[in-house]
Amino acid sequence: MLSTKPKLLSFDVFGTLIDVRSSTYPAFSSILKDCGADHVELKAFWEFWEHCNIKQYWEPYKSYREICENSLEQAFVHYNVEGDTRLISRYFEAFPNLRLYPDVTPVLESFAAEYRLAVVSNIDDDLFAETPLNRDFDLVCTAERARGYKADGTLFRYLIENANCALDEILHSGQSQFTDMVGGKPLGLTIAWINRRGVELHPEVPRPDYQFADLTQLAQLVSSESSSRRE
Repeated sequence: MLSTKPKLLSFDVFGTLIDVRSSTYPAFSSILKDCGADHVELKAFWEFWEHCNIKQYWEPYKSYREICENSLEQAFVHYNVEGDTRLISRYFEAFPNLRLYPDVTPVLESFAAEYRLAVVSNIDDDLFAETPLNRDFDLVCTAERARGYKADGTLFRYLIENANCALDEILHSGQSQFTDMVGGKPLGLTIAWINRRGVELHPEVPRPDYQFADLTQLAQLVSSESSSRRE
């Protein structure tokens, strides 16, 4: 049960609302193919590239586009691939066709009837604008607007400063333990870990307040909370 009825429900985007891995594997597959590196395991390459992104979130602010290109260069070196880092543009070109998880639209529609909704994303504004979320949000928090990312708390502080409600009235949901939990829990945010991939919690990561396999389970918590407070 939630200790306080939330007024603002905030969401990570990529991996929580958007199935970013399967949506962008084809872009990375084409990059490896054109570099003559078909032998490199695609999913492992993608995960290494994402790990490099997360490490850069702790550094002085750079655009997400720049971070992604830097990470591609690091992945090329790690996997001994000769390639042009400008090929990362294929990842960005995939954004208009990114796919929502099937539970997202009905759950957000149900939430919007009673709560304010926000998104909190390590992204540039132009890429967020191209992301097909198929709805408007009451508050949009991007790394570009905050001039920083989730991992060190910069982006979450932007959320808190612009939430127009108390800290304990925000319920944030996200899939990345190394950005959502690491960045948000030290600030006192209530966080639901949307662990769609069923990964283990790293021992050095702050524990989330809740853990769910998808947004449907989150909706059950929020719905039961609303019902109990009306009784």
